[in-house]
Amino acid sequence: QDFSKGFEDIDKNTAVSFMKSDGGLSPVDNFRGSSSILSGPAGGVVGYARTTFTGEPVIGFDMGGTSTDVSRFDGHYEQVYETVTAGVTIQAPQLDINTVAAGGGSLLTFESGLFLAGPESAGAHPGPVCYRKGGRLAITDANLFLGRLLPDFFPKIFGPKENEGLDRDAVAKAFTELTEEINNWYKKKHGEAKQYTPEQVAFGFISVANESMCRPIRALTEARGYDPSKHVLACFGGAGGQHACAIARSLGMRKVFIHRFAGILSAYGLGLADVVEETQEACAMVYKEENLSYLEERIAALQEIAIKKLKQSGFADANIEIEPYFDMRYDGTDTVLRTQRPDKDGKYQGDYSKAFAVDYQREYGFTIADRSIMVDNIRVRAIGKSSTIKRIPIAKADDKEPEPLTHEMVYWGDDSGEDAGKRRKSPVYDLAHLKADHKISGPAIIIDKTSTIVVLPNCTARITEYGDVKIKMGTENQRKIGTKLDTITLSLFNNRFMSIAEQMGRTLQRTSISTNIKERLDFSCALFDPDGGLVANAPHLPVHLGAMQDAVSWQVRNLGKDWREGEVIVSNHPCAGGSHLPDITVITPVYSGNSPVFYVASRGHHADIGGISPGSMPPFSKNLSEEGACIKSFKLVVDGQFQEKGITELLMLPSKTEGCSGSRNLRDNLSDLKAQIAANQKGINLVGELISEYSLEVVQAYMHHVQANAEEAVREMLVDLSEKYGLEEVDSLHAEDFLDDGSKIRLSIKINRKKRSATFDFSGTGPQLYGNLNAPRAVTMSAVIYSLRCLVKREIPLNQGCLRPVKIIIPKGSLLDPSDEAAVVGGNVLTSQRVTDVILTAFRACACSQGCMNNFTFGDAQMGYYETIAGGAGAGNGWHGESGVHSHMTNTRITDAETLERKYPVMLREFGLRAGSGGSGRWRGGDGVVREVQALRPLSFGILSERRAFEPLGLAGGGPAQRGENLLIKHDGRVINLGGKNAILAQPGDRIRISSPGGGGYGHIDNTAPRHLQ
Repeated sequence: QDFSKGFEDIDKNTAVSFMKSDGGLSPVDNFRGSSSILSGPAGGVVGYARTTFTGEPVIGFDMGGTSTDVSRFDGHYEQVYETVTAGVTIQAPQLDINTVAAGGGSLLTFESGLFLAGPESAGAHPGPVCYRKGGRLAITDANLFLGRLLPDFFPKIFGPKENEGLDRDAVAKAFTELTEEINNWYKKKHGEAKQYTPEQVAFGFISVANESMCRPIRALTEARGYDPSKHVLACFGGAGGQHACAIARSLGMRKVFIHRFAGILSAYGLGLADVVEETQEACAMVYKEENLSYLEERIAALQEIAIKKLKQSGFADANIEIEPYFDMRYDGTDTVLRTQRPDKDGKYQGDYSKAFAVDYQREYGFTIADRSIMVDNIRVRAIGKSSTIKRIPIAKADDKEPEPLTHEMVYWGDDSGEDAGKRRKSPVYDLAHLKADHKISGPAIIIDKTSTIVVLPNCTARITEYGDVKIKMGTENQRKIGTKLDTITLSLFNNRFMSIAEQMGRTLQRTSISTNIKERLDFSCALFDPDGGLVANAPHLPVHLGAMQDAVSWQVRNLGKDWREGEVIVSNHPCAGGSHLPDITVITPVYSGNSPVFYVASRGHHADIGGISPGSMPPFSKNLSEEGACIKSFKLVVDGQFQEKGITELLMLPSKTEGCSGSRNLRDNLSDLKAQIAANQKGINLVGELISEYSLEVVQAYMHHVQANAEEAVREMLVDLSEKYGLEEVDSLHAEDFLDDGSKIRLSIKINRKKRSATFDFSGTGPQLYGNLNAPRAVTMSAVIYSLRCLVKREIPLNQGCLRPVKIIIPKGSLLDPSDEAAVVGGNVLTSQRVTDVILTAFRACACSQGCMNNFTFGDAQMGYYETIAGGAGAGNGWHGESGVHSHMTNTRITDAETLERKYPVMLREFGLRAGSGGSGRWRGGDGVVREVQALRPLSFGILSERRAFEPLGLAGGGPAQRGENLLIKHDGRVINLGGKNAILAQPGDRIRISSPGGGGYGHIDNTAPRHLQ
């Protein structure tokens, strides 16, 4: 109401509308703030969609001051219904827009041999160095220094009094100083001078920023089955034109389109947008012949409601378009595709199921022939055509070539020819003076009142009839890259290796079928060197990372030359680098010539692989055979054939053990294994492209350089912490904690400042347990590598190099290195968290987090379900712990309430924060959660949890958090405490109430900082 009062003085006859995140306008009376989170970027999407699309699909590239938004348009707006913005999950119709923290204000830093652009931003104040307010170097400064931004054409609004121009001299001085720092670092580390020029350094930062901005575009295209080279790149935003050609060239795109008003295209898009009314209702019906009449009736009813709303806003029938949609999915899956009504005269003849199958094949790479198709929701989108903006043609050019406004000395990054390393005199044109059909050959710069366009060498720009700029990309003079370390190229390869793992992950997510992988994201993908050492991983599950490299290296050693090209290995055994049995790893070699040059692997948690309890997470398993199928090494693909019979026999083998079952969901197991194979194949293809682009010799050289860079960062961190804590040259840090059964985990970390190394010694840790909290050695390795990565407080690749400065001592026969037959299902999900808490406590980094994953399972003879439940994160020096999050060794998401209740025979009675459960202190620990689930038919409930006896400790005077609690609430009202680990047969109406622990507090409470809303 207060918001609406701001419009009371506007003439009543004036229609006021607001842009929504879904690309439509909303009248002020119907406007909601939650619908406009991404309204600015959505305006840009509408702008380029209405002005660029002529049949070829378009990638939108919106680069502003702090971030870059990328999107795709192929004739219809691609929408999603859930996004995470600033850490907050928003569930509302939104255009599918991906954001990367790289914009004109992204800070440029050089740390331990890496060129970094962002994610921190200079902001508007103080801004970049050139703003004359004492800022730090940013991408804008790099463009200005290279001659790609022209201070003479900017308004004089900078400086303390906002009356000065951009400061070219200060930028030149800052880049000269940074270049000297980089050259000195190189000489110190490598014993020889590396004579970068300031221009090369500035150009290097821009190249790194461009590569980071290419990653979300690859995610929108390559990872979803689209070829980026078959798209037009539509660039806009204040900084988009400066990077348009470079981005297109990196992605193999041949055309760039820059709108006449590119600098303000998001605002321009508002004027082109239509008013949209969307109505919907739940359906939950099978799409089949006998239901079609009902579905059409409901469409008509919703259509009538939507049209009525638009007519009330003044739209006539002639200006209203209707788009009916079904939210469709295969029965037994959770992935919904929004399917628009096909044209009855088109190739699908009005059949939604045919259109859905085609979309599903394109999006996920397969269809499921033996499944019914469900209609979850019916939606009608009514569009009131309202655009009042008409494009005005500009004057047509005569035969004369356009005259440059001036010339500028610009550095273009040429490394060959007579102009190598030099600035070139380049023409500058004013867009306002150019006419239709004018052609401009690069290198050149085109300026406008709101943006600058950089036309790279060998590219040609043409002015359209409406004053837009179309750029045809030419071939690039390839910069020759050798095997010797170049810090700029190192940063580029770091991004490329990471992108490979990310695209593998997206392929796995979209081709998988189970809730655990597709929805909960309980998987990891990574790239490994020929010995099995980790090269790059996507930001997936930390508990998988160190363990996966053990799994790959074990297979390399075990199989040797018996592992041939095209053969895919599957494994999950703890003695072979497994974490616990439900985590199944699929590994594929990447061959070049006659030998493997890389390995790619994916690990996914399968919801059931047999054993004594549904969900394969038994609370009381005593040996490994009770936890499900055990696979040390099996060739899953041989001669191009999926070995379904053999893997089925292995997954069903536990049924031959008394009291055990084989896999209770074999169909999903097989489908997810095929998805993991597809993810690996995606990685193989991308590695092959990288080798084709740079050569095998160069790619492998930078594989080693990336690992060495991570090693150097960890060594520097160890020295810095040793000095920070005032330790002797060789000195130790200590910590210990206990599992709820009293078993001790003890750690001594000896840091040698002179050798820049550390020894992690777990001697004194308790012996192997007669239970399942034993953790395979690989799990402890994961905890160590994760903790080291956290302690390095900057962006570095997480890879094998992180462990090179570290020696790890784990007593054989302890609970952290048990026998091959020991039960381990709880060690991966519980003990791993305690080990991480002990490591971070020893380093005095933060208070203990919930120290648990609160593993909850239920099922019967036909099905099994598994989830992990969030809790509180520990606080640290300068921050409160987050509430209701997964921490440390896992970052999976919870199953949506609607999905849980639709797919399984349970009701979610409560799910929310457990107020006050975090530890007290100057910085408070995060709160845990409460999750209460009711059985709707007889089910086996299982809970496997920790921190029910020993509370999560605070640090530096901070208070402990509350312990967790698991209660069974019987249908007759009785309440029973289940303890930390239990399995019960629940009757209909029985409820389990899981209260997860909070995180410990940090610092004495006598100087308490205000707790922010979380």
